[in-house]
Amino acid sequence: MINVTNSNLNSIEFPEPTMISVNGVELEVFEAGKENIKAIVLCHGFPEHAYSWRYQIPALVEAGYHVIVPNQRGYGNSSCPSEVTEYDIAHLTGDLVALLDHYGYQTATFIGHDWGANVVWHLALLHPDRVSKVINLALPYQERGERPWVELMEEVFGEDFYFVHFNKQPGVADAILEANTGRFLRNLFRKNVPPAPPAPGMMMINLAKAQQALGDPIATEEELSVFISAFEASGFTGSINWYRNLDRNWHLMSEVKPKIMHPTLMIYGERDMIPKSPTLKDFAPNLEEISLDCGHWIPQEMPEETNHVILKWLEDQDAEK
Repeated sequence: MINVTNSNLNSIEFPEPTMISVNGVELEVFEAGKENIKAIVLCHGFPEHAYSWRYQIPALVEAGYHVIVPNQRGYGNSSCPSEVTEYDIAHLTGDLVALLDHYGYQTATFIGHDWGANVVWHLALLHPDRVSKVINLALPYQERGERPWVELMEEVFGEDFYFVHFNKQPGVADAILEANTGRFLRNLFRKNVPPAPPAPGMMMINLAKAQQALGDPIATEEELSVFISAFEASGFTGSINWYRNLDRNWHLMSEVKPKIMHPTLMIYGERDMIPKSPTLKDFAPNLEEISLDCGHWIPQEMPEETNHVILKWLEDQDAEK
C-alpha cells in the first residue's frame, strides 16, 4: 500500500496493483472494495495515472462500491503497443468492456476525467448496454462536427496547439517531455494559476522547459513522485498516441448516433480552460451539471467536494429506482 496524507484528508492507502490480461493488452489495475453488483470504474486523463483517483477510492469503498481503477493502455505499467492505431477509441473502450468481462459485471458506473471522460462518453455510445451511469469531469462531450478534428483545430488554434503539434510533429514533444519529466509534471499539476494570454509556442513543451512554476501545487512531492516515476519508466509516447487517433476516431464514429440516455453527471471546474458545453443536455438528456470553484484537476484540487457531489448524485440515482 502507498500511504498518502493531505492537509484536508486523513491518511489513506492506495491499493496494490494487479496485472490483468484483457483485449490483447495487460492493464495495471488497482481495485478496492468487495466485488458486488455495485461496480464503479474510474478512468484517468492525460498525463495522469490511476493514482489521480487516490482521494475518491476510499469514499466510494465506504459507500459500498467495488472500485476498479485501471492505468489505461499507454500508462504506468500497462501495455504500450507500438502501433499508433492501437490507441483509437475502439481499443480504449474495448479495454473497459473487457475489464467488466474479467470481473463478471454486465454493467458498471463509469467516471472519467479529461481524456478519461472522452473515453467514457464514447463507451456509452459504442457499448451502451455495459454502462449503467456516467459521471464525467472537466471534459464535456465534444460534438463531432463536419471536419476531422486536427484539421479544424489547426485552423482555429494554429499549428502550435498541442493537439495539432502531437499529430503534425510526431516524436518531438515526446522526447522533450521525457527529457524533463519531473519539471513538466510539477509545472503542469498546479492550481490557482493566474489568468494570462497564451504564450507563444506549444503549451506542453513550454511547461516542460519552464524554470518557474505558476500557481500552487495540487500534490505533495511524495504524491508527485508516483506520477514522475511512472512516466520516467513508460515515457509519454503511449499516452500521446491517444491524441494521434483524433481523426481516426472521427471517422470511426461517423455512423454512431451521438445520444446517450444513461443518467449522467457532468462536473466542471469554474476556472478550467475547457469551456462548458451549452448543448450537453441535447446529447445527454438525463443530465445534471455541477460546477466547483477550481481548475482542471478537479478530483485532486477539491477532493472532499468532488466526493460529496459524486456520492450525493449516486445516492439520489439509487433512490429514484
